[in-house]
Amino acid sequence: MPRKPLLYAALFVASLLASTAVLDAQQSATSSAPLGRPATFNGIGIPSVVGVPLSATVVIESDRPTGDGSVQNRRTVNLIARDSMGRTHNEVRRLMPESFHGSPELMEVRLFDPQTRLRTIYYPATHLASRQVIPIQPKLAAFPNHWISQEDLGATTLNGLEAKGTRRTFTVSAYASGTGEPVKVADEFWYSEDLHLDLLVHRIDPRSGEQTAGVSGVKREEPPATMFALPQGYKVVDVIPPPAPAAVTAHTPVKDPIADEIP
Repeated sequence: MPRKPLLYAALFVASLLASTAVLDAQQSATSSAPLGRPATFNGIGIPSVVGVPLSATVVIESDRPTGDGSVQNRRTVNLIARDSMGRTHNEVRRLMPESFHGSPELMEVRLFDPQTRLRTIYYPATHLASRQVIPIQPKLAAFPNHWISQEDLGATTLNGLEAKGTRRTFTVSAYASGTGEPVKVADEFWYSEDLHLDLLVHRIDPRSGEQTAGVSGVKREEPPATMFALPQGYKVVDVIPPPAPAAVTAHTPVKDPIADEIP
């Protein structure tokens, strides 16, 4: 078992203890991208699985290099949940500096109902929401990819749960990397068969830095039904307008996207 995942798990617990105010106020997976640019780090995606209800917190930490050679440290704490019907709830809170105290701004909440295939995203700042029916995607045959290598990291215990580790590494060519040199990007996943959920996701990309997301505080009980419904007072629109220019400041941190895992 590599030492790093155990260290990350310990750091997550420490971060949660230091963020009690955040947790009181609230309570994967990485996406593919063209190899010419860094892929988006999506934290922990919660799969839609029937009969495995839970709620948990996800600590996301980002260490991103800047142009002056320093490293920008950001973190946030999101809430995820799934009920017995497989409905899912994912928060997206703003990444904040480590010196920040309080509850990071709730930017959006993403809901998915596997029975209706309806995905709802609502935005507390504007009280707008969007809805989309997601068709069932056919299972495509997997083809060998010589750009990607996969390594079995074995099993370990994270926060009292058994997790199986996988590391996927792919090489971005010098032509496509934007750096003039080949770049190796590594994604590490620690998956719980019991919860049907990644407990730890870690990405290293020399261009965008290092990002880590870890699950903690798991409650294996039925979450409130209100978590999976659009709150009252929201207007459903087809297109969400961008924020007004006045709402964007030099201190606005980068949003941390979270992706639903939809079967």
